[in-house]
Amino acid sequence: MDVRLSAAEQAEIWDRYEAGQYIRPIARAIGRSHNAVRDLIAKTGGVRPLVPTEWSDARLSLVEREEISRGIAGGESLRHIAQRLGRAPSTVSREVAANGGRFSYRACDVHTLARLGARRPKTAKLAACPRLRGVLEAKLEKRWSPQQIADWLPRAYPKHPEMRVSHETIYMSLFVQGRGALRQELFRRLRQGRVLHCPKGARQPSGKGIINDLVIISERPAEIEDRAVPGHWQGDLISGKGHRLGSRPPGPPFG
Repeated sequence: MDVRLSAAEQAEIWDRYEAGQYIRPIARAIGRSHNAVRDLIAKTGGVRPLVPTEWSDARLSLVEREEISRGIAGGESLRHIAQRLGRAPSTVSREVAANGGRFSYRACDVHTLARLGARRPKTAKLAACPRLRGVLEAKLEKRWSPQQIADWLPRAYPKHPEMRVSHETIYMSLFVQGRGALRQELFRRLRQGRVLHCPKGARQPSGKGIINDLVIISERPAEIEDRAVPGHWQGDLISGKGHRLGSRPPGPPFG
């Protein structure tokens, strides 16, 4: 039997999980097993995987970059080029300044670098910086929280900007398997001891401990008050009107 989750099912699982639902209610909602849903979420440590990057219309295209290059070669101002392209002058100005200025701007080279830079997922910062990774592992071994480590790093290494990392990055490196950043066994050093990332915000009810067809004591039928049926005495105990052990409550004796 094929138990693979479809793309639509995976998207619904992540939507529900990020909205605060627990795994069992999600599984019931999509008609899949609890294990199938949990395996999907656990595979990435509770973090929704990134989809392949699509080139957004907000980014400059190769054609636009070629127009910028031609405009620069023709002596046009960046403002005039931006107006012709229908772009904000600041967009064109940042584009040229970030890629060598007017004398070094080359459309094809810039576009290639832009596409490479937009690839996802990127190499984890901790995987690319062994020194930072070693410091974090040492602090986690001492049961420092990621927030404490993130606050301490700028004070400990004020002249080394590469020794900076947010607490969220530390959590992601611990929860997301396969990133090769921090040793996976270190998640046991976290104070919560969690192995899955939990979305921010309130969690929705899991369904546990919910009584179906609940009837409030104040709304119970009138015939209960005469205590004619032995089971009706349970209502007194629930409402706090129980009697001491060994005493007989007033009313008809049990036959």
